[in-house]
Amino acid sequence: MNLTFKLAWRNLWRQPRRTWLTTGAMVFSNILLVFLISLQLGMYRMMIDNTLKAFTGHMQVQAPEYQDDKKMRLTVPGIESVAADIRAATGLESVGARAAAFSLASSEERSYGVQIFGVEPDYEPLVSSIPGLTNKGRYLQDIAAPEVVIGSLLAKNLRVDIGDEVTLLGSGKDGSFAAAVVTVVGIFDSGLAELDRSVIEMPLAYFQEVYSMGDSGHLISVNAPDLFLADVVQQQVEQALAGRDDVVVLDWDELQPGLQQAIQADLAGAWFMYGILIILVAFSVLNTQLMSVLERTREFGITMALGLTPGRLMRLIFLETALMGGLGLLLGALLGGALVVYFGVNGFTWSGMEEMAGKFNVPGRIYPSVSLAGLFIGPTIVFVGSLLAAIYPAVRLHWLHPVSAMRSA
Repeated sequence: MNLTFKLAWRNLWRQPRRTWLTTGAMVFSNILLVFLISLQLGMYRMMIDNTLKAFTGHMQVQAPEYQDDKKMRLTVPGIESVAADIRAATGLESVGARAAAFSLASSEERSYGVQIFGVEPDYEPLVSSIPGLTNKGRYLQDIAAPEVVIGSLLAKNLRVDIGDEVTLLGSGKDGSFAAAVVTVVGIFDSGLAELDRSVIEMPLAYFQEVYSMGDSGHLISVNAPDLFLADVVQQQVEQALAGRDDVVVLDWDELQPGLQQAIQADLAGAWFMYGILIILVAFSVLNTQLMSVLERTREFGITMALGLTPGRLMRLIFLETALMGGLGLLLGALLGGALVVYFGVNGFTWSGMEEMAGKFNVPGRIYPSVSLAGLFIGPTIVFVGSLLAAIYPAVRLHWLHPVSAMRSA
């Protein structure tokens, strides 16, 4: 095996220019794959975080059937105290209790069906980006005040502005008639049409009074410090609520199933493009190894005449390819990893991105995700593809006849 390794290494550098060109193609493709895959994973992470932090949160505590059937009666008793217990158990302040109801919102000129959310003004900015997107007026301050913030499209449809009054008509938890006249103190613009045209937020205590909720609510939204820590935080929340059968903890995938499907669809399209790049590299390896075999036909004929079996020659070709592929894998992963680490610290952006992101209260830079999967999945596939490309040049040796091979020029 040691002799075979020495022969394989020596054979690679018979034509150093050709070897370096092929290895260089591997290194370049591996750097590109490492960076693009890591950047894509970072984009998915940012997309998930931005989507969840807009309103949903990384996880929610709800009544068992509330996710499938959002009825007023499916509530969490003592919701503010439950939220406080979760904050104490996790050590996080990003825990906010909410209550929700569907109502008719009317101004002097128009009426629209809307969804009303009662929120904790002190904690909602930590679990939702809506408070930070209140670009006209101010956000809620008093937990019991008859005031609301509304979406920009809803304000336009109702033709109301800061200081105007809106009448809300709906049904309370006990089936009673719920009505309130509230003052618009803020208008938010999230960039999400569904939120901007249909959502109103008011203080939780005032919501509970208007809709006869008592001390109950419908959900508690929890944001982890980082998406990768969401599972750990969820375990802490579940431990804090252990023994209670009137609540469940749902992760972001259960709350937003379409988000994971969108990521999978985008990933499939990306791997189609990556596959084309890998195939091009594999053909480069095929060309190099086939040329190498053809140039050494007479040499192979002599060695076979001396008793060397075709199987050992085939193993030699595969070992040469593995050495070249391994060199490309290591250099590509090392240089690609250095590139990913650099942009993982400094971020990646392009002209106009930061200004656009600022309008939606989201980060203006993309940070590639540094992970073993991002570093090695692409180079490993290139390595395997290179070995597969060496099959044809190696198999040619199986049918090589020593006498005809030695007669070749």
